[in-house]
Amino acid sequence: MQNIDQIEFKMWARYIHEISGIVLDPAKNYLIGSRLGPLLKECECRTFSDLYHKSRLDISRTIEKRIIDQISTNETFFFRDNYPFEMFKYKILPDMIDRKTCKPFFKLPVSIRIWSAGCSTGQEVYSIAIALKEVLEDSADYKIMLMGTDISGSAVARASSGKYNSLEVERGLSSERLLQYFTREGDNWKIRDEIRAMATFKTMNLMQPFTGTGMFDVIFCRNVAIYFTPENRKKLFCNIEKVLAKDGVLIMGSTESLSGVAPQFESRRHLRSVFYQLKPY
Repeated sequence: MQNIDQIEFKMWARYIHEISGIVLDPAKNYLIGSRLGPLLKECECRTFSDLYHKSRLDISRTIEKRIIDQISTNETFFFRDNYPFEMFKYKILPDMIDRKTCKPFFKLPVSIRIWSAGCSTGQEVYSIAIALKEVLEDSADYKIMLMGTDISGSAVARASSGKYNSLEVERGLSSERLLQYFTREGDNWKIRDEIRAMATFKTMNLMQPFTGTGMFDVIFCRNVAIYFTPENRKKLFCNIEKVLAKDGVLIMGSTESLSGVAPQFESRRHLRSVFYQLKPY
């Protein structure tokens, strides 16, 4: 692994922040070497400076996309932290269905639109889909739109395939859920078609405008904003505000808070978890 000096690190940190919004702490300059090292040979570059300049000149942005794939953190697993999913199943989803079905002149099927922002390789999306399946007895009464997005194209491709190795399915899935919602394919496990059909995936940079997404009843944006600057966090949640339904719900990571970042949201607690809703005007 080639070493990278402080001047090169600052150059790369600015570039990575520019193309992804991700902030690299100077103490983690080893990430440039460890994660981007394989791209040197792939892109026929001798040094990290060569790779930087070649990416800048690449009109197709192919190298830029590969850099984002390599540098973005894809740490995830099924039903991560568990409590938010319990809250979703037993508080948020029932309350949302009650609100929708109590409205005058409501018609079946009931629309449910959910977005997993920064979905990585898809475990969160399929966890949400499984939770929906376990709560909604008659799926014909509901029109579900579940969207997963991530800045990494390779992560999105893996999410879309719905295939996971034994280690990945062991992280967060009970044996009962594994056998009920997955099928064995050689050494891997694949999500069943009825669950896969509930979700769509696409590549999306959260620092760019949210165009053509529509409005959402629930947005999961967990452990994503922690990689952004305070300014970009504010920008992100201002954009989320625009696509969250008036009575919609935002779910964040267990260690995250909107205090001092997005005053338009107010926190609500359910058992061991917290969710956010827009303050009434």
